[in-house]
Order: sequence, then structure tokens, then C-alpha cells
Amino acid sequence: MKTNSISKNRNAGFTLVEIMIVVAIIGLLAAIAIPNFVRARTASQMNACINNLRQFDGAMQQWALENKQASGASYTLANLQPYIKLTSAGALPACPAGGTYSPSATGASPTCSLSATPNFHVLP
Repeated sequence: MKTNSISKNRNAGFTLVEIMIVVAIIGLLAAIAIPNFVRARTASQMNACINNLRQFDGAMQQWALENKQASGASYTLANLQPYIKLTSAGALPACPAGGTYSPSATGASPTCSLSATPNFHVLP
């Protein structure tokens, strides 16, 4: 009876080859998934930045209409605070990719400092 219980214990675990195959499959799946995750994250940051630029553009147009400003008038981002939903800290939305927004003259679109990068954080 003892010999029968010993043989059961030897067959209870995984072999080294089985573990290596599982690790190889996990590595292959990670090699496929990680670049897609990075690409999706970059695209989502770019879309969020473009949406923030659209908010700034709409707020700038609203400010210009309410203050009877002609095309080409200059403004600051502080002028737009009443027209934009602020963050919980009371600040203007920031670029999720770490860029900074800069105002332009009325009639022109606001810009992000990351507009020169391959992500193109600019209004279409």
C-alpha cells in the first residue's frame, strides 16, 4: 500500500515542460497586448486633449460674444474660467499627456504645447 501512495504523490505536480509552455504562452499574450494598451492610452490622451481644446475654443467664442470683442482680440485663459467646467481644485482642465495650453487671438484655435509631437494635439 505504501508504494501506491508514493506513486500518486509523484504524479500530482506539473512538469517543468508544462510550466515552461504556460510561461511562454503568457509571454506571447503580453507581447501582443502591451503595445495595443500603449497605443490605446496615447489615443485616449490625444482625444481628451482635443476635447479640452474644443472646450477652450467654445469658451473663447462665448467670451468674445458677451464682451463684444472683435476677431483678433487677445484673451487669457483666466478670462475663460466662467465659461469652462473647472476641475475639483478650481483650475482649468490640463492636458492629460502633460502639455500646456496657450491662448491665441479670438478667431484662432487655442493650442497645446504637444501639437508638434506625432500625437498631434490640435483641433481638426
